[in-house]
Amino acid sequence: MTLVEIGPPAFDVELTIAYASADNFTSKPVYARPGCYLHPDAAACLATAIKLARAQGLKFRIFDAFRPAEAQWALWRHTPDPEFLADPNRGSPHSMGAAVDLTLIDGSGRDLDMGTAFDAFTPRSHHGDLEIPVAAQRNRAILLGIMTAAGWDFFRNEWWHYQLFNPRGRYPVLGDAALPTPMMPAGTPVAPNLKA
Repeated sequence: MTLVEIGPPAFDVELTIAYASADNFTSKPVYARPGCYLHPDAAACLATAIKLARAQGLKFRIFDAFRPAEAQWALWRHTPDPEFLADPNRGSPHSMGAAVDLTLIDGSGRDLDMGTAFDAFTPRSHHGDLEIPVAAQRNRAILLGIMTAAGWDFFRNEWWHYQLFNPRGRYPVLGDAALPTPMMPAGTPVAPNLKA
């Protein structure tokens, strides 16, 4: 199965791949290079979401999409918190190319206020949190409406995370070897739940 590369011009999005920099909860790069890929089913849903957002004068900024299983293990070893991270023993929808982390940006390229930063591991990141400003609640509702109308499911603990419905059992867990060019640093061992 070939993953679809996500980015302009085919996909009108901004890419800020968080795990390719130190600007993430581990405070160091996890990926050796930025890359944005999705399973073809997820890419089709994203294309629909892009059209729906464009009709409102909005675009997406993508923080992460396909996450090699090796990266999921690295994140889990750093912060094994099942409230915010999928246990790599079960397989993350990200490692299936079936999930995307994103936000909305306006016509000037500014992020809409969502009440917390991406990857803020706090109850304030939960959908329906009433402690964040009303404007941020509204922005989350707009994002939720666009994504669910485009065929995505949401994860209640993270306003930024959307995935295909019931991905486990439908899509295989993939490692870095599924990519045409590796994203993981050279010498990264193959994930334990993948065949070498």
